Amino acid sequence: MTDTADQGIGAEPTVRAEVADGVGRLTLNRPRALNALDRAMIDELADALTAWRDDPAVRLVTIEGAGGRAFCAGGDVRAVRALVLAGRHAEAEAFFAAEYALNRMIAEYPKPYVALIDGLSMGGGLGVSVHGSHRVVTEHATLAMPETAIGFFPDIGATFFLPRLPGQSGMYLGLTGARLSAGDALHTGLATHFVPRAALAALKAGLARAGTAAIAAHAHPAPESLLAADRPAIDRCFAQASVPAILDALEAEGTPWAHATLATLRAMSPTALVVTFEALRRGARMTLPECLAMELTLTRGVTRHPDFAEGVRAQVVDKTRDPRWTPATVAEVDAADIAALFEGRWPR
Repeated sequence: MTDTADQGIGAEPTVRAEVADGVGRLTLNRPRALNALDRAMIDELADALTAWRDDPAVRLVTIEGAGGRAFCAGGDVRAVRALVLAGRHAEAEAFFAAEYALNRMIAEYPKPYVALIDGLSMGGGLGVSVHGSHRVVTEHATLAMPETAIGFFPDIGATFFLPRLPGQSGMYLGLTGARLSAGDALHTGLATHFVPRAALAALKAGLARAGTAAIAAHAHPAPESLLAADRPAIDRCFAQASVPAILDALEAEGTPWAHATLATLRAMSPTALVVTFEALRRGARMTLPECLAMELTLTRGVTRHPDFAEGVRAQVVDKTRDPRWTPATVAEVDAADIAALFEGRWPR
């Protein structure tokens, strides 16, 4: 599922894995695709981590993205959509199963796992970073879980970590797909340290000399978080008992932030909003392995729902930004359809 732009004789590998000075270095090397993860990359990351798990020559692992624009823009949903449209559902499910197994491997890894998040990190990019022990962001970092815009839901273990963010910020991020700055990522706990881009080379050299102690030595004070200023309103509006109630609370809030947030939610797949709300509510009471299992079950039905193919078409393939959702409003979403999706099927 690698783009043809990344293939060919003499092409560089899309994942570089090397060991130097006790550090296992992983580099996502698909910059023209913003380092989006295809199945081959997922397998290569898993193979490297498996090989290094018990290797005494590897004291810690780092992961970063090549190209300067993105850490990792997510999973290759264009390729997944193509599989679904071709009726190759088992292959689509195998992609998600492999990705989620990698997410769990990172969360349970016995050695320090240091993500160097410099640039865009969305969806699957969070899956190969936030589950690690150390998440370093630069001033160029932007984090988001934008899945509701493509008729999908926050996966890669997000149903576990989003409900555990402060207040209702996880529900807000999961439903809206709002982008977080470095300061926001630190405020929510998605990131652990701030290191400016100009200091990354020194940090990497320090990791080889001193291990993870180098992170604190090179860390700078956290930048301001604009999300922190909106937290009271986020906590009020997104603590409601349903998606329609959240929309009503935003209407009642009446501020420019509330109006903008309401417009964002109304542009998202209504079905994806309701699925996401329910998944995050359930995930708050589940372990990470349980959440990943729930997510895998959800993919079976959600990828068959017409909103997934339509959302990826509008946002990723054609980039027309004009998805036509089925149904078109949250009020029309059928509770029986949502229940079917959580059972791994799409009934129509």
